[in-house]
Amino acid sequence: MIWKTKPSLDVIKQINTNTMVDHLGIEFTEVGDDYLIAKMPVDHRTKQPMGLLHGGASAALAETLGSIASFVMLDDPLSQSIVGLEINANHIKSATSGWVYGKVTPVKIGRTIQVWQIDITNEDQVLLCRSRLTTMLITRK
Repeated sequence: MIWKTKPSLDVIKQINTNTMVDHLGIEFTEVGDDYLIAKMPVDHRTKQPMGLLHGGASAALAETLGSIASFVMLDDPLSQSIVGLEINANHIKSATSGWVYGKVTPVKIGRTIQVWQIDITNEDQVLLCRSRLTTMLITRK
């Protein structure tokens, strides 16, 4: 297991209450030894005007997954924090309804820099978006 703090779905839900994550309907569904999975509805909150899943919503799902994965890697969440350095998203296929599922896995976990891959699929496990997020550990003042 890679996690310094074993993630709890209840704690992750509590952390995200009254945030954009909550507003978009993102729900964490699974914690593995080296991955997290969350789902997001394709509805009025996450579609663009043409009726397709908005690329920004996919990026928000990806950044949420990578940020939470980084957060649970902290030694001391009271004196340390995580900030995003870079995110990219390759939108491969579209969705118009249902749910999309994001799975985050580590590419590199360094002392201060982490790189995460996030694959977003539809309900049939067809790849819709592949994203990469780089985060950095900082010390809180």
